[in-house]
Amino acid sequence: MHRRSAVAALSTAILLGVAGPAAAQSTTAPPASTTAPPTTTPPAPVPAKGTLKLTLEKVNGKASSVLAGDRFRVRGTVKPYIPGQKVVVRFYRGEKKIAAKTVAVLSSKSGNGYFVLGYKAKKAGHITVRASHRATDTLATLVAKGKGVDVLPLRASPGSKGLAVRVLQTKLKSLGYVIGQKGVYDARTARAVLAFRKVTGMARIETASSDVFRKLAKGAGHYPVRFPKHGKHVEADLSLQVLALIRGSKVERIYPISSGKPSTPTVLGTFKVYSKTPGTNAKGMVFTSYFHGGYGIHGYQSVPIYAASHGCLRTPVPDAVSIFNWISYGDTVDVYL
Repeated sequence: MHRRSAVAALSTAILLGVAGPAAAQSTTAPPASTTAPPTTTPPAPVPAKGTLKLTLEKVNGKASSVLAGDRFRVRGTVKPYIPGQKVVVRFYRGEKKIAAKTVAVLSSKSGNGYFVLGYKAKKAGHITVRASHRATDTLATLVAKGKGVDVLPLRASPGSKGLAVRVLQTKLKSLGYVIGQKGVYDARTARAVLAFRKVTGMARIETASSDVFRKLAKGAGHYPVRFPKHGKHVEADLSLQVLALIRGSKVERIYPISSGKPSTPTVLGTFKVYSKTPGTNAKGMVFTSYFHGGYGIHGYQSVPIYAASHGCLRTPVPDAVSIFNWISYGDTVDVYL
C-alpha cells in the first residue's frame, strides 16, 4: 500500500516537473513577423551644370562670310563631357528654321566634349546657327549663343533686284561705299561696285561678279586711311581714282572720281578747304569745294574710270551735293598717288 502510494507520488512529481513550468507560463508565443522593414530610396543625382559654345569655321575670319554653295563647319564645345549626350544644331535664315541636325558629343583629348558638323549654304542671305542640349539625368539643359554667317550670292549686275543685291549693298555699305535704293542695283550701287573694284585692284567695271563677292566674303575693300591724325578730312588716292570722306581713322564714304589728266595733273599735297560754291558754274562744275587755287572737288557730267579732268577732282553729279554738304570750311584735303 505504501509502495503504491510512493510510486504514484513520484509519477505525479515527474509530470509536474515537465509540464508544470510550461503550464505556469503564458500560452504559445506568436510567430515571428515575415514583413521586411521599409527601405529608403536614395535621391536621384542632380544633373551636372555645364556650358555649350559654338565656333564657325571656314567662314573667312572676321568677315564671317561664305559664297552660296560653299560648305562651312560648326564646331561645338561641351563642358563637362558626359558619355551618351547629344546636341541639336539648328540653322535659321531670318526667323525661319531651314535645317536641324542631332549630333553626338565626343570626348576630346582635353577631357571636354565636342562635335563638328558641316553645312552647305545654297542660297544667299544671313544664316544664324544655334545649338541646345536638353536636360538628361546626368547633364542639365545647355543653350549656346547663336553665331551668324553671311552667305553671298555669286553674281549681280546693274538693273537687278532682290536678295543678292541686298546682300551686296549691305557688305559695301559696311565698308563705306555709298549705295542706292535698298534691294535695287541702281546707278549709285553700280558706282559703289566700281569704287570697290578700284580699291581692290580689279577691272574697273560696274558688274558684281563672283570675284567681287568672293573678295567681300574675305573682308577685302577697306580704304587704307593714310592720315588718321588729320581728324575730319578728305583723302584722294589718285592711283586708285577714289575719294574718301574720313573722320580720324573711320571711313564714312567712298566715291569713284576722275582726277587731272597727264597734261593737266591734279596738285599733290595737303591742303585746306578755303571756298565753297553751291550750284553749277559756267564751266559745268557742280557744288564745288576749293582746296588750292582753282583746284576743287565738284560734280561733273563726265566722270570716266581714269584721270581725265583739267586738274580738279570730279565726282558724279548725283553725289556732288552730299559731298559738298559733308565738307566744311577748313577741312583738310590730302591728295596723293
